[in-house]
Amino acid sequence: MKIRVLTIVAILSGTGALAEPSLERGKYLVEGPAACGNCHTPMGPQGPIMEMNLAGRLVEETPGFTAISANITPGGRVKDWTDIELARAIREGITPGGTRVIGPPMPIVLYSRLSDDDVMSIVMYLRSVPAVENDPGESVYNIPLPPAYGPPVEGVPHPEEGVTVAYGEYLAGPVAHCIECHSPMGPMGPDWMNQLGAGGFTFHGPWGTSVSANLTPHPEDGIAKWSDAELIQMITTATRPDGTPMMPPMGFGYYSRMTEDDLKAVILYLRQIPPLPDPI
Repeated sequence: MKIRVLTIVAILSGTGALAEPSLERGKYLVEGPAACGNCHTPMGPQGPIMEMNLAGRLVEETPGFTAISANITPGGRVKDWTDIELARAIREGITPGGTRVIGPPMPIVLYSRLSDDDVMSIVMYLRSVPAVENDPGESVYNIPLPPAYGPPVEGVPHPEEGVTVAYGEYLAGPVAHCIECHSPMGPMGPDWMNQLGAGGFTFHGPWGTSVSANLTPHPEDGIAKWSDAELIQMITTATRPDGTPMMPPMGFGYYSRMTEDDLKAVILYLRQIPPLPDPI
């Protein structure tokens, strides 16, 4: 398996250089900061049904679409896809044969920047999880989907890991997609150009209604008022500094598995993005 995936990464990157995807890295990403199960694992009254981990479910129902996440275990249709096809579905939103475009809320635009190492580590891990026989159904979109989200991804080098702004941006963007849910929506999707991280995205679910927080360093509306330790507490325990609980759909349980250095890198990045007030 590892030799096959390494060869595929060399093909994806077009450089011929061997990358180093690993099962360990894939598990960390899928069950940690990428929080794949937050959308792909069926939910019960007590939370995720872990015996059906990653087996797909109804994610969101709006007037514009009914989004159903796929069964991405070896018991789902992905078992018939090659590793390259699965990687392309994750990073480009294109299913094998180019017959179907994956629609929202899958953050394809961000996933297109996943490194070759990381996307193949994710593929490697998904191939290793227990197969679950489950057909969650098909998404239905009453809105037009683009024929593609951009040009084919030719190859993305892996960033240098560490407690740096650059690596924090990679984690908060392509990996954990924090800026997807914590930026207001514009006509073409999240308004990253004008309101990056300003919050205000509304989510409806069995818990009620929750609104994503302002992650910019704005002194009143953003994160400037909290210490790094307080932010880590909120991200990983769903508890505010005053002890009040925070609401779904943020994947707190997954983020609790992040390393301390990765959490610090994310916070370092958030503290330097432009401070913005809450959206009106």
